[in-house]
Amino acid sequence: MGSRGSEMSDRDFFFADNLEPHATRRAEILKKHPEIKGLMKPEWRSRNTSSLCKFWRVPPEATVALQIAMACLAKRCSVFWFVVAAYVIGGTANHSLFLAVHELAHNLGAQSAAANKVIGMMANLPVVFPYCITFKPYHMAHHRNQGVDGIDTDVPTMLEGYLITRSAVNRVDHTIRKAIFMFFQIFAYALRPMFIKPDLVPVDGWVVCNFLVMACFDYFMLVNVGWHAMLYLLLSTFFAGSIHPTAGHFIAEHYVMDGQAETYSYYGPLNRFAYNVGYHNEHHDFPNIPWSNLPKVREIAPEYYDTLPQCKSWPGAILRYIFDDSISPFSRVKRVRKYE
Repeated sequence: MGSRGSEMSDRDFFFADNLEPHATRRAEILKKHPEIKGLMKPEWRSRNTSSLCKFWRVPPEATVALQIAMACLAKRCSVFWFVVAAYVIGGTANHSLFLAVHELAHNLGAQSAAANKVIGMMANLPVVFPYCITFKPYHMAHHRNQGVDGIDTDVPTMLEGYLITRSAVNRVDHTIRKAIFMFFQIFAYALRPMFIKPDLVPVDGWVVCNFLVMACFDYFMLVNVGWHAMLYLLLSTFFAGSIHPTAGHFIAEHYVMDGQAETYSYYGPLNRFAYNVGYHNEHHDFPNIPWSNLPKVREIAPEYYDTLPQCKSWPGAILRYIFDDSISPFSRVKRVRKYE
């Protein structure tokens, strides 16, 4: 990988001229442990047990129902408890649903692609905005073209790097800018794909259906429950992608925190709320293995995972991103062309 400038005004991405590591490791692991192929099947619990999930055995419909119930009760709360409920309950529940949609984008909740999309639209309801259908093409591009400039929309843009890091006048200013970014990071993840590759998703029947379903749900909640309900759901979605413990995985997964490793796994308890997305090296190595079997991948092939750099804490990753001056939007590996 190429070197980077040390001064904020000179910083740049880690540029790599090698293949991303996951395809090579996947081939090696399958050659040594062919039994892993038996883990490659849809997980029925992705639709019958959400990730509020493996520990508490709460069905995904109940996660959606919980959010609707909370939205209905929200107007009875004082402003303080309204915000607390939206952050603690709503943020955690909606982030869990983000990752349910992620699992379904990989077609890991049902046998057919159509069934996964229908389940995804159900999980999308409390998020307020229609996104479960358009998310899939961008996320598949992230897997197939990790770090490739102009294709992987998970990598921050040069504009983000300039506004947060290169234009910072000192370390305090840099820290403040990074804290502001973390607080509003959900907007970067939502809007970045539309600027980098706006033509990736064709407007087909599924996209229209997703928009119509969400429009009907939002209208129903607004008319029959009131604006307090919609505000609760909006804040839940905002907090789910803001400075929230579960949102630490956005930083922890691919920001270069240790040497030049570009993917990190987290094996802590927050995976219980997050469909084991912390098993991120395992997930990128085997994206067709469902959340419930990712720990088994590590158990079968510990020699490939136990020696890799790990993230010990998602909240810790957020704090390090904000306060460690060496970490910035440029702390990502970028590839300048697509490798076939």
